[in-house]
Amino acid sequence: MTWIHACTVQQVPEDEGFRVPTTPPIAVFRVADEFFAVGDTCTHDEFSLAEGYLDGDVVECPLHMARFCLRTGKVLAPPAIIPLETYPVRRDGDDLFVDVPERTDDR
Repeated sequence: MTWIHACTVQQVPEDEGFRVPTTPPIAVFRVADEFFAVGDTCTHDEFSLAEGYLDGDVVECPLHMARFCLRTGKVLAPPAIIPLETYPVRRDGDDLFVDVPERTDDR
């Protein structure tokens, strides 16, 4: 795993998401004083979850209303059936870092 600089705290408004332009993209969410990072693409139909609706630690895809737990990636409402990838988040002052898998040449 590799820690990457994802964004600053200020780039993630409370109860909203921020899309990190990695490959694949990651979404960072702020819920109260906690930060969560998940795969940004809805597993049901390719759509950015950073644009989704938050209800506590649950994000809802605005396209077809699939819901996911930001803590575990677990699917909470169909039509999605595949969970999201989750990533550890570390805060260092005003900077947020996400621990992502190392890429290999065959990806």
